[in-house]
This record gives sequence, structure tokens and C-alpha cells, in this order.
Amino acid sequence: MPVRHTRAKGEPRFPDGPKADPAGSHFERRIRSFQPRRSRVTAGQADALQRLWPQWGLDIDGQRVLDLTELFGNARPVVLEIGFGMGEATARMATADPDTNVLAVDVHTPGQGNLLALADRNGLTNVRVGNGDAIILLREMLTPDSLDGLRVYFPDPWPKKRHHKRRLIQPEFLTLAATRLKPGAVLHCATDWEPYAEQMLEVLTAHPDYENTQPDGGFAPRPAFRPLTRFEGQGLDKGHVVNDLLFRRVRHGVLG
Repeated sequence: MPVRHTRAKGEPRFPDGPKADPAGSHFERRIRSFQPRRSRVTAGQADALQRLWPQWGLDIDGQRVLDLTELFGNARPVVLEIGFGMGEATARMATADPDTNVLAVDVHTPGQGNLLALADRNGLTNVRVGNGDAIILLREMLTPDSLDGLRVYFPDPWPKKRHHKRRLIQPEFLTLAATRLKPGAVLHCATDWEPYAEQMLEVLTAHPDYENTQPDGGFAPRPAFRPLTRFEGQGLDKGHVVNDLLFRRVRHGVLG
């Protein structure tokens, strides 16, 4: 009968995998826009984390500036995806566009393992998985004009009014992101929470570093390159309305 290993207190869950709190106490404890979720890691996800994290994983510790060419092994365009859930849509987009590198960031351990397993199964070499706070990644670890795109799909809507300050898409975040996006790069958001969609549209429209790709200044139809996820399909079945927003980073000092 196999002996089940019991972790000692403080022993990492995956010794060669993502750290529980990679940035530690190096940075101030700001209001977080994400809520770490505790859920079961399957055997397949655990195996992927153990095998593939040293090669394709990245702990966001804020202690170094990334060389994205070195990280991916090539100089292809890099898109940052913040919050990828279980990674199915990320893997499908990476498969459909192998000439674009995807740096996908989340704090959900099962999702990290699942995306690594999908990348391995599909032979994807253009995906890297980041673990930790995307704000620290943007602020401390990425250089100006280093990103060719930014994706924020179905972020936590924080529906209660007192929690609205936790929403990711805020003017301060947009200003930070603009410094890392190349002129002409597209910020693509999607949400099924209509009040949040309206707020996104309002703050993006008002921000001087972005312009709406839609001539009418409204929401965009779902582009063909963004797959319909299982989560999204369930929402649509319940009558939820999904809104996409595609805003372009304007050139420095130039509007329009």
C-alpha cells in the first residue's frame, strides 16, 4: 500500500512549482483586484506543475526586469493575459497564432497546472505562465513599450459597491499598462457583468492614452480570435450579456 506523503508546516506544496507568495513582503500591500481561490489540484495538473514549471513557469517576485526575448527564446510579439482561469481559451488562442507569444498570469494553482498541461499536450512553445500579482509584473518587471497587446477576460466584477475599488480596470491601472504597451497595441477586455462593462467603457474612453477601435465609440462584437469559453457559454445560457472592448494604445503625445 503506497505511503501518502504529508507535508510539514511551511513545506511548499510543489517544491519545483509556483511559490505561494512570490513577491513576499518586498512590496506594500495594496488593494488587490484578485481573490486567491483554494481548490483541488488534480493529479494531471500536479504532474504538469512539477515537470513544466521550471521550464515554462515564472514567479512574479518583482526582483528583476524580464528580458522577454530570453524568456520565450525568440523576439516575436508578446501579449500579456491577466487572469486565464483554467487556460482553455489561452491555449486555443496560442495554438491559432503560433507567431505570438503569450505571457499568461493568474494566481489559481489548478489553472496554472491545467494551462501547462494543455501547452505540453498541444506542443505549444509560445506560452509562459506567470504566478502572482500582475500589477507587480507590469510595474517592476516589464520594460516600457515591451508588450504588443493586453488581454483581460472576465475579471472579477466585485459587484458590491463597497468593493468597486478592487476592480482591475481603473484609471491608475490603465496608466501603468499604457507605459508597457507599444503604440498601436490593443487592450482587449471582456466581461459578462454589464455594470462593470459600462465602467470599463467609461474609464477607457476618458483615458488619454487609449482610443476605441469602434467608430461608434461603443462595445465591440466578439472577435473571431477570442474563443467562446465554457464559462461564457454557461453565462449566455443564463441570459447574460457579454461585452468586448478593444482599445488601442495611442502614440506618445499623439491623439487619434
